[in-house]
Amino acid sequence: MLCESESVEFKQSLTEDIAKEVVAFVNTHGGTIYLGIDDTGKEIGIQNLDAEYNRLSNILRDAILPDVTMFVRYVLLESKIIKITVGEGINKPYFLKKHGIKPTGVYVRQGTVTAPATWDQIRNAIKLTDGDSYESKRSLLQDLTFDSAKTEFKNKHVVFEQDKFRALGLISSVDSLYTNLALILSDQCTHSVKIAVFDDASNTVFKDRQESKGSIFNQLNDSYTYCMLNNRTESIIRGLDRIDTMEYPPEAIREALLNAIVHRDYGFSGSIIININAECIQFISMGGLVPGLTTEDILSGISQPRNPMLAQIFFRLKHIEAYGTGLRRIYDLYRDCPIKPAIAVTDNSFRITLANMIFAKKRVAAADEVSESKAGNTLYPNDQMQKILNYVAANQEINEKTVMDLLHVKRTRAYIVTKQMTDLGLLQVKGRGKTKTYILGGRSL
Repeated sequence: MLCESESVEFKQSLTEDIAKEVVAFVNTHGGTIYLGIDDTGKEIGIQNLDAEYNRLSNILRDAILPDVTMFVRYVLLESKIIKITVGEGINKPYFLKKHGIKPTGVYVRQGTVTAPATWDQIRNAIKLTDGDSYESKRSLLQDLTFDSAKTEFKNKHVVFEQDKFRALGLISSVDSLYTNLALILSDQCTHSVKIAVFDDASNTVFKDRQESKGSIFNQLNDSYTYCMLNNRTESIIRGLDRIDTMEYPPEAIREALLNAIVHRDYGFSGSIIININAECIQFISMGGLVPGLTTEDILSGISQPRNPMLAQIFFRLKHIEAYGTGLRRIYDLYRDCPIKPAIAVTDNSFRITLANMIFAKKRVAAADEVSESKAGNTLYPNDQMQKILNYVAANQEINEKTVMDLLHVKRTRAYIVTKQMTDLGLLQVKGRGKTKTYILGGRSL
């Protein structure tokens, strides 16, 4: 006697729920549905067999994606029972079209129960079908819009129409659903860029912050604009000329930001992080180097994009000129700077640090000034250092604001002088952040 099991299901009559049962079987190991038998195993039969047979075919054709009809077979038994044999599908996960690729639309068979799939089960099914490439996998979100992308493509005079989506990699070849690449370009992109401006070199005291969301193009433009707002200009008058110098070359900011966006591992949910302080700006993206590459490889121009289709789109939009040249261009922009860009790589992150050029040059100049004040093994502090030492001797300690007022200098110069004095042992740091002060060090003059 037949009974319900992991591979057998009874349905007394035809309802829209039949699609859910078929989805569960095709997503698991296949099975058989008997239409016209109640839960106790009693044969009821189906009235109006021809009409119900046609209705069944229409439900399964219209309610399920990807197309499941090639895995379903119907047999009409003598007792007016319709035997529906469902094979295991090859384009998992199959889902109810009205609910999409999420637990309310994706079902699996668990014992005698048809249950919603978990998010992990859905992701694993996509990975098994679509492979490991994140950008080519089917997106879990399918209700996507592309307003920002349309504007970006239009501004670059590149066609962005629905009939081009498959060639661009925005639509899956499996079932014409949107891919993760489409999600990244869409207004519903789930990733973001977080920028923080700090008041101290150790990145502990916030001054300001911004998070850019939406399409990756929106994130690119907003983040670059915000970075440039924090890229101050210093002017020097020489004769009749005024020479303006920015803290960071705009092209270097652009290249570092593009590198973080194009090459990050979007399989991680974390945001791109940009930290800005008086000394440097850091760009930190998720995902280390592509396996097989080293830091030396990428600096020499060898490129293997983690997201080749995304890189190709940025290439077509002329955001990147050629693969593998971005980092070399950054280093070339810093060829006259005493502090060069620094790269740090872990298994799951990539960080590039750009020095504040104005700060770096002042720091070297101040170090030269201290070196020139040495005679033999004896250090003779310059006037600024002596003022600080006199103040600390009289007041036990001094903070950064007092140093600025005492020397009539800005925060950068105050930091340079106190850093030199701590390096030389003339001062010691007490506390950190807003409570940081300096006391006399152990070195005698």
